[in-house]
Amino acid sequence: MQQGQGGHDSQRKLGFWMCTALVVGNTIGMGIFLLPASLAPYGFNATLGWLVTVLGCLALARVFARLPRELPQADGPYGYIRETLGDIPAFLSIWCYWVSLWITNAALATGVVGYLDAVFPALSGVQPAVLALGLLWLFAIVNMLGVRTGGRVQVATTALKLVPMIAVAVLGAWLLLTSPATYTEHPPTSPLKLGDVMAASTIALFAMLGLESATVPAGRVEDPSRTIPRATMAGTILTAIVYIIVSTVPMLLIPQQELASASAPFATLMDRHAGAGFGRWLALFVVVSGLGALNGWTLLVGELTRTMALNGVMPAALARNNRRGAPALALLVTGVFASAMVLMSYSKSLVDGFTFLSKVVTAANLPLYLCCSLALAVLWHRGGRSAARGMLAVGLLGAAYVLFAFVGLGREPFQLGLLLAVAGVPLYALMRWRSFAAGRA
Repeated sequence: MQQGQGGHDSQRKLGFWMCTALVVGNTIGMGIFLLPASLAPYGFNATLGWLVTVLGCLALARVFARLPRELPQADGPYGYIRETLGDIPAFLSIWCYWVSLWITNAALATGVVGYLDAVFPALSGVQPAVLALGLLWLFAIVNMLGVRTGGRVQVATTALKLVPMIAVAVLGAWLLLTSPATYTEHPPTSPLKLGDVMAASTIALFAMLGLESATVPAGRVEDPSRTIPRATMAGTILTAIVYIIVSTVPMLLIPQQELASASAPFATLMDRHAGAGFGRWLALFVVVSGLGALNGWTLLVGELTRTMALNGVMPAALARNNRRGAPALALLVTGVFASAMVLMSYSKSLVDGFTFLSKVVTAANLPLYLCCSLALAVLWHRGGRSAARGMLAVGLLGAAYVLFAFVGLGREPFQLGLLLAVAGVPLYALMRWRSFAAGRA
């Protein structure tokens, strides 16, 4: 549920490059910093998986680029689905998206801890789950106090996210020019398998979540019907290129088994090929940017919870602010849920736990992507202005990729994602009953 498009024409100052930066900045999170370790067991299957993911995400990007044109009055993705598929699919998809936000916080805390040990080795004696929970609640408390991350801080943390990836890309290029033999010393040995390609593709999709970001500020975009589609496509392609480079370089330069168990793969890469100590400085940038992302997503899940409560699809108590203007109860509830996911993930190793969380987050995001793809197909079916050439193909391609990703998730995260979706049904029934009872009264 997004804010309305109000405002004067003078406020429409977001052009193509700013919208593209929004897509790139929101898509690049903590996932890519542990993704090389998560993908290492798949070897070159991961490269093929990335290509499938890029093609699938381009189809989804086209879906989110087209919907604002067809339904300019709709209230973001929730409105697109509600106007085409109905109230129940709209609620379930936004419910699953809400679930994905607090699971994302668990994944962010887990990912930051992996790099925190590389920056501060003394922390290696502390249980990782304790550190992750500490970070999770630190930012929940910060947001309860009404502290907000300003635009300049967000820009700074986005820039810090890019520093490690630029460093890895530069190191990879330098080694290719000066010591090309290093790329053939430790080739991955995993055989190519369709099942592994599908699994790797699904893991890679976690890092691409957020490609719909340019649809959010449509009311302040110059020529939105033209700028948003172009920025969505350009941002998705640019992010994908960066990700493929920084995922492939560690895969080729670090032995497969070592990379698979690395809690901070970029730091390991820099220490091995750039010199001891470089990895620690790189890890520092990752930690700072990861903490900024954790703060931002904590703020977002609190605000989304409050917005859903204000719209009558969650209990009204979650919409209340404390005296500092923060949705304290919403932050408390989502913090408890995120803590449960952290503890569940640490029943595995750090890398396995992060991989598990990333799959569950992906599973929780996919219903929104599927419903938006189907919404585009419904608009095509209704005809009129919406019966533009290629709309049906884009909608069906997007839906097909989502179904492919569902299969690639595997049984455990899919079942957990399904369970989380079903858990929203009683809440929906309760809120509808309350609305009906209030109407009769």
